[in-house]
Amino acid sequence: MYNKVTQKDVSDLKKIVGESDVLFGEEISTDYAHDELGGIEKMPEALVRVVSTEQVSEIMKLAYERNIPVTVRGSGTGLVGSAVAVEGGILLETTKMNKILALDKDNSTITVQPGVLLMELAAFAEENEFLYPPDPGEKSATIGGNISTNAGGMRAVKYGVTRDYVRSLTVVMPNGEILTLGGAVAKNSSGYSLKDLVIGSEGTLCIICEAVLKLVPLPKVSISLLVPFKDRRSAIEAVPKIIRSKVIPTAVEYMSRDTIVFSENYLGKKFPDIKNDAYILLTFDGNSDEQVENDMRIVADLCLEIGAIDVYIVDTDERKKSVWSARGAFLEAIKASTTEMDECDVVVPVNKIDEFIKYTHALAEEHGIRIPSFGHAGDGNLHIYICRDDLSEEDWQKTLQVCFDSMYEMAEKMGGLVSGEHGIGYAKKEYMKKQYGDTPIALMQGIKKVFDEKNILNPGKICF
Repeated sequence: MYNKVTQKDVSDLKKIVGESDVLFGEEISTDYAHDELGGIEKMPEALVRVVSTEQVSEIMKLAYERNIPVTVRGSGTGLVGSAVAVEGGILLETTKMNKILALDKDNSTITVQPGVLLMELAAFAEENEFLYPPDPGEKSATIGGNISTNAGGMRAVKYGVTRDYVRSLTVVMPNGEILTLGGAVAKNSSGYSLKDLVIGSEGTLCIICEAVLKLVPLPKVSISLLVPFKDRRSAIEAVPKIIRSKVIPTAVEYMSRDTIVFSENYLGKKFPDIKNDAYILLTFDGNSDEQVENDMRIVADLCLEIGAIDVYIVDTDERKKSVWSARGAFLEAIKASTTEMDECDVVVPVNKIDEFIKYTHALAEEHGIRIPSFGHAGDGNLHIYICRDDLSEEDWQKTLQVCFDSMYEMAEKMGGLVSGEHGIGYAKKEYMKKQYGDTPIALMQGIKKVFDEKNILNPGKICF
């Protein structure tokens, strides 16, 4: 179906980007065969590092003419194999396209290349008294990757997800044509939103080369509350009651004691409290101490009224660092506690969170394995991890299949979806097909064909 990358192709690619930015065959590190979890592995035939939209355009013209598949990769922090070159071909790395191009203070927008890291964008925005609200847990992910998966994160309860902050995209089509989708305006009802089709498409439709992103004024005050509960059910049942109150927290995170202990051991730092089985971590922000303290007091009183053991105010820099560094390390901490793991990134209605987590505990007991979890309790997005520990390869694969089948089926019964923020990639495409059915999948395949008639961009992902 596809042509292999030849020495002539390599020579022509080097003419586009330079000798040092094209690697071929055994020159490529095996790190490029997988993403963060490593469950799906396939080596690309050529690795090409780009620095400009024009280079991407020339590479795609070459790939289109010679029918070579191209997979785009940022930092490789994905968890579903989206950036794995499952059909070989060219792996196009965008980490060198890492410039912040412009800050427009009057229109509250920032223009960036796709290789800018989330933590770099966040720091730059804050230095200029702005906030870029999307806040996924992996701060070393690239903005291009965040846009490609429509990443959410901890502040989604109040501020929304990545899609809500993308004003326009400069993209390269599979045939090398350069287009601008959307515009640097606050409103747009001019026909179909092609920009929004690209957001969340995981590099299957076109290649993102520039983004104009919306910023908001940086809140002057931010305070967190750590609220312990006697058990998981009490903690989770508090969440919809908090959401229904007149206060909108910036973040509402669920944490279990065992996950916090993993993080403590991983970081070598103590968490403020680990005496209780379950915790809710909330953040409030605003422009005055009075406003934030009033919001915090309303929610603190509500939590105590509905069964919280206590309420700890996280207001000093030391406490904030202790709590949020632990929360940010959950994924790596769980990964470090086992020999191998895989993730179920489901989203369920908020009032079904407790029921779903309870179901995962029953699965763990039934199969004699560990299934730790944490999640964005405010929007029902849960991160469930199946740990291999001492299982043989055969037993591990069987257990994974049974657990994933069971959890995705249960999520669907509860009115949930296969992925809340990590995308579909290669790992989840069969589950998405099963959940959506023939017509929605056919519509997605039709969109893909219109954008990419030769199916050379990130083939084998999402709906193929």
